[in-house]
Amino acid sequence: MDPLHERNEPNHDAWQVFQRVCDQRRAVRHFTGAPVADADMRAILAAAQTAPSSRNSQPYQLHWVRDAEQRGKLAKACGDQRAARGAGAFVVVVANWRSIRTTYAEMLRHVEAQPEASERSKAYHRGQAREVNWFLRIMSLRLLGALRLIASTFWPVLSLVPAGPAGLHHWATRSSLYAAQTLLLAATARGIASCPMEGFNPLQVRKALRLPHSVVIPIVIALGERASDAREEPRWRRDFATTVVVH
Repeated sequence: MDPLHERNEPNHDAWQVFQRVCDQRRAVRHFTGAPVADADMRAILAAAQTAPSSRNSQPYQLHWVRDAEQRGKLAKACGDQRAARGAGAFVVVVANWRSIRTTYAEMLRHVEAQPEASERSKAYHRGQAREVNWFLRIMSLRLLGALRLIASTFWPVLSLVPAGPAGLHHWATRSSLYAAQTLLLAATARGIASCPMEGFNPLQVRKALRLPHSVVIPIVIALGERASDAREEPRWRRDFATTVVVH
C-alpha cells in the first residue's frame, strides 16, 4: 500500500513540494508564443483527469488546442487579450451533464470485466448506474427548473440545486472546475506557465471548436512558456480569519 494511505500522519516532503507548487502558481499573462511540448501537455492533462467529481461522473471534456490556426481563432474568441495572443496551447474546459450516462455505462463495463471485483461490488455499481439514470431523467424536467428558480428567489441557498437543465449545468460545471484547478497546479509542477480566463465569447469558442449547443464552457486556460519580462504583481489574499470561519 502507498505509505500515504498506511497511516494518518502528514508526509512532510510531499507537503513542502505541494506548498512550493501553490506558491509558484500564478496567472501569467505574457507568454513567448512558443508551442508547449506534447509530452508536457499529455502529462498535465493526465494529472487533471485524477481530479474528483460528483459520484465520479466526470461530466466534462478537456479540449486541448495546439494547432496554430485554431489557437488564433481561440485568441480572438478570448478578446485578443494578452495571455491568449501569446499562448502556446489552450485547454478549453467543456461541461456536459448529458455525458454522465455514457460515462456510467463505460464504468460499469469496466467493473464487470474485472475478475477480482466481487459480486457485491458489481451489484453496487449496477445500482449506482440505475440511480444516476433515474436522477438525470427526473431532475432534467424543466418544471423542476422553474420551481428551483422561484424557490431560489426567496432562498438563494437553493440556487445551485441540480434541478432542471440549468441546475444540471451548474452541477456539471462545479465538477469540471476541480479538473481545471488540478490542471493549473499540474502545469506549474511541470514548469509550464498558465492563465485561467473567464473573459471570452462562449459562442465564438463553441463555433471555433465545433461544440454542440448542449454544453457549457466554464473556463479557458492559456498555457505556454513564460516571457522573461512577464510582470508579476505581489500576491495578496484576504486575511485568514476573514476567509476561514471556524464553527
